[in-house]
Amino acid sequence: MVAPENAPALVLAVPGTPSAATRGLAEETLSIARSELPGLDARIGYVDGESEEFPALGAVLAGVAAQRNAALEAAAAAAAAAGNAQPQQDPGPSAIVVPLLAGPDSALMRRIRQAVVSSGAGAELTDVLGPHPLLAEGVHVKLSEAGLARADRARLFTVATAADGIILATVGGEEAVQAAGITGMLLAARLAVPVLAAGLDEEGAIARTAEQLRGSGSQQLAVAPCLIGPEVPEGLLEAAAQEAGCAVAEPLGAYTALGKLVASTYATKIGLGQQGRPGQGMSAR
Repeated sequence: MVAPENAPALVLAVPGTPSAATRGLAEETLSIARSELPGLDARIGYVDGESEEFPALGAVLAGVAAQRNAALEAAAAAAAAAGNAQPQQDPGPSAIVVPLLAGPDSALMRRIRQAVVSSGAGAELTDVLGPHPLLAEGVHVKLSEAGLARADRARLFTVATAADGIILATVGGEEAVQAAGITGMLLAARLAVPVLAAGLDEEGAIARTAEQLRGSGSQQLAVAPCLIGPEVPEGLLEAAAQEAGCAVAEPLGAYTALGKLVASTYATKIGLGQQGRPGQGMSAR
């Protein structure tokens, strides 16, 4: 499958404080997405960007729209010169904005939607990336990389440090916790251990969830972020895990399946294949 000719650009909306690490993560994610959809025009816009190095989402969308309008005008002029003038048709959205968020965050999504609308670019906004089985797979991989879970449940060996209870950490309020709970059920099925979701941005929630797991018999606990990385305030994850007395895995980062999920979210929005969740997109034109 390839990106259709004249398809809208994919603009990845990256939250959090812009940094070289964040840009590297976003670029790697888009590299994977391009390998899934050759010919894809993919760009990065920062929710908190304000420089040439880290361009703001609205500025990126305005640039995409300007390039698209110039190309349409050139094509129309060439057709008219050749005597093949056609009635002007709706070219569709100039861009599809995919938030780099594993779960819902109403405050961040409000800001992204405002940037999309304010740009006047005729872009459309998709939903966040989760919950999704690929996120559960990614969390499992991060746990195994940290020595906190077996890499493959089907293998006969065990990991001495494997957790017997998982706290799936998220940010974004109660809606985010509920969505992470769905991914948590998928993760529990993979690991055959109890998994409970909790909000990093709710004071004491990780520690309370740890006590709940210990009360039900789990002793060796781990905090697993159902988060990509840029959306997490620095130090918050480690502090919460320390307070709860738990080991901790890394956020998802530029995990391969994440790039595939970004590509499939975009493809679903433009009606290319049936790779994503039904009804995933929302218009913000």
